[in-house]
Amino acid sequence: MTQLPSSVLVVGSGGREHALIRAIAASPASPRLLAAPGNPGMAADGAACHAVKADDIPGLVALAQAEKVDFVVVGPEVPLALGLVDALADAGIPAYGPKKDGGELEASKILTKQILLKYGIPTAPAGIFDEVEPALTYLRERGAPIVVKADGLAAGKGVIVAATLDEAEAGVRDMLSGNKFGEAGSRVLIEDCLEGEETSILVVVSGTDYLILPTSQDHKRIREGDTGPNTGGMGTYSPAEVVTPELLAQIDREIVLPSVEAIANEGIDFRGTLFIGIMLTAEGPSVLEYNTRFGDPETQVVLPRLGCDVLELLWRAAQGKLAGFDLQVHEDSAAMCVVIAADGYPGDYPKGDPISVPEPLPSGVAVIHAGTSTDEAGQLVSAGGRVLGVTALAPTLRAAADAAYETCEAIGMATKVFRRDIGARQFGRHQ
Repeated sequence: MTQLPSSVLVVGSGGREHALIRAIAASPASPRLLAAPGNPGMAADGAACHAVKADDIPGLVALAQAEKVDFVVVGPEVPLALGLVDALADAGIPAYGPKKDGGELEASKILTKQILLKYGIPTAPAGIFDEVEPALTYLRERGAPIVVKADGLAAGKGVIVAATLDEAEAGVRDMLSGNKFGEAGSRVLIEDCLEGEETSILVVVSGTDYLILPTSQDHKRIREGDTGPNTGGMGTYSPAEVVTPELLAQIDREIVLPSVEAIANEGIDFRGTLFIGIMLTAEGPSVLEYNTRFGDPETQVVLPRLGCDVLELLWRAAQGKLAGFDLQVHEDSAAMCVVIAADGYPGDYPKGDPISVPEPLPSGVAVIHAGTSTDEAGQLVSAGGRVLGVTALAPTLRAAADAAYETCEAIGMATKVFRRDIGARQFGRHQ
């Protein structure tokens, strides 16, 4: 029997972290839960929230020490890129999430592309540029549609899928000379545009051991029909039936295993979540990106479908003892998460909009807090672009969708917007 930690600190304040809190709270170990900075949803689910920002590395280490925390689970990418796990290790505190060298796989899209090309892992042809004119020359040679990516972290918004050369050229100029994304856009990656369906593969990695979590499919665009600007994610569902068992075996063989081995071969002892964004093209699966943490909102649908102890899974991965873990999945279940955003997101949007959540919630439904706070009167209010994630777990995806959308309609928030076609591709496969 693995001795599990009795106190766990989850770093972050979004929907992913709230989903992690809920999953860890369900552990038979019943750990004391802390969150930094957390949100009202996490507090309602029993986590003690501390007002330490996710990018305050010394503050987070000091909090973990003061609270005698046994284990830290790092949610967002920024503290990973800043070396939080390294700092915790120096203080003798175990953590789930890669150290700074592993975090660079997300913090630099160029580094990831170089590794993919070096090890022959399927990915789109690309060019790397830090000056405008050579980048424009390359664009004109390749033609449109084409993808322009800021190298660094840009909160999921540093990617332009340009339908025309004019749009691509404007994106390059905005990044390299217009300073649209600051230091994150000082170098750009220009990739051929892959066509097909996307899927998100979440892999719990511990050195060269790994486990692939249930499949999911995200919806990045703000509006129905996958139109409008990219967002951090407007909804997702699991399982993604487009990833058949045969296709998943191919993805494992051609992408996951070579990726885990390549990262280890680069001298990175990766212990955390490797999130692989994949385009399912006519020629086969191809890697779009690596992220180095759980996806948001993918976490909200993947974790509820697990039938094992999530705390034990994360703890064993962090300890280098993942081999032999029995990953159990509720195969007769489906989950959907619909994101409620503030009108105007991903551009300018209002904050402070009062929120009311119906009680009791339908069976299998959870309201995950992503961008919320409370005002001086204790009223729940909006505080971010993506405000809530309504997650439903049911025997079928249609039942999950019905329950999720019923709850979305019942939530009171004057500026709420949400997509009404999450899962449309999967439903279309059954018509």
